[in-house]
Amino acid sequence: MSTKDYLEKDYYAVLGVPKTATADEIKKAYRKLARQYHPDTNQGDASKETKFKEVSEAYDVLSDSKRRKEYDDARALFGSGMAGQRPGGGGFPFDFGDLFGGTSQPGQSGSAGERLGDLFGGLFNRGGGGTGRTTTTTRPRRGQDIESEVTLTFTEAVEGTTVSLRLTSSAACTACSGTGAKAGTTPRVCPTCEGTGAASRNLGNFAFSEPCRDCKGRGLLVDDPCPVCEGSGRAKSTRNIQARIPAGVADGQRVKLKGKGAPGENGGPAGDLYIHTHVKPHAVFGRAGENLTISVPVTFTEAALGAEIKVPILKGMPVTLRIPAGTPNGRTFRVRGRGVTRKDGTKGDLLASVEVVVPKTLDDKSRELLNEFNTAHAAEDPRAELIQRARSE
Repeated sequence: MSTKDYLEKDYYAVLGVPKTATADEIKKAYRKLARQYHPDTNQGDASKETKFKEVSEAYDVLSDSKRRKEYDDARALFGSGMAGQRPGGGGFPFDFGDLFGGTSQPGQSGSAGERLGDLFGGLFNRGGGGTGRTTTTTRPRRGQDIESEVTLTFTEAVEGTTVSLRLTSSAACTACSGTGAKAGTTPRVCPTCEGTGAASRNLGNFAFSEPCRDCKGRGLLVDDPCPVCEGSGRAKSTRNIQARIPAGVADGQRVKLKGKGAPGENGGPAGDLYIHTHVKPHAVFGRAGENLTISVPVTFTEAALGAEIKVPILKGMPVTLRIPAGTPNGRTFRVRGRGVTRKDGTKGDLLASVEVVVPKTLDDKSRELLNEFNTAHAAEDPRAELIQRARSE
């Protein structure tokens, strides 16, 4: 997501809560909207799926107290106009590098402030004509995010699993240790930007900083480039990792693993890994949000007289379900705690819908008994009320 999009999106409006909402109010609003727009309950509806992603994105930021504060501070700052002048022609009375230059701890995702720091750290200078005090080449930089995908069985998605992934990303070139210079040589400081990696242009109230054209923003020039990375200092790196997929993921969901992306530069933290999940359908079970669904066949006599029947569950021995007498076709029974594992470790339910099975063939004895039953209930017309209601409209 671009920083512009990040600042312009009103996550509070997306969740329908005020800016002063508590963590519990935010969680409650998210759960309500997640159930309403979940892809499993709105299959084929692209607009609902998009809305679900927006709701999840908003909750991802507002449910984290640190990220929420950074988001609020950034929106307050950029939404206030920020009028003000510095003596000597500077546009603003502070350094964006100071404001947004915080970095995450290793293994954590880049914060909102860090993303803003990367973009704005050199945008406004402190004195008017010179380059910024802090440059993107000397400051630690967060590694890039990586995207991958995985196909899971239905059971793996419900219960959670660990998968092996082979990732390819950019990392420091091992041949030159990231310098970009051929072994035995060293790069020299770029004389154009004096090693800052940025060239500054004055635009009246503020100075706009852009990557130096001579050194491409590195601050260094390589006279004898490394033959492996061709002087860039970066090379493709392939590694295998074991990624934990949490329980309850849905088909098409994106799982975020913090700190599992590309390595950072200059001691910066690694990026994040985003895994797009594909879930294979199950031969018996379906899914409706946090609940599993199953269609259970019952005989005519079981539905009419009542019975105790065995119902399979996703893992483990079947459970016994009591069917009361007079159960109609399609009635759904709830088996609690046999559904999808939630984030808090609890489970949804199994929704078992009975399907009355009509025998395809009858022997003479069965036919005789059914004819007797039909004669005994001949006065009962199950369609009488239906016809009456149709006529009254």
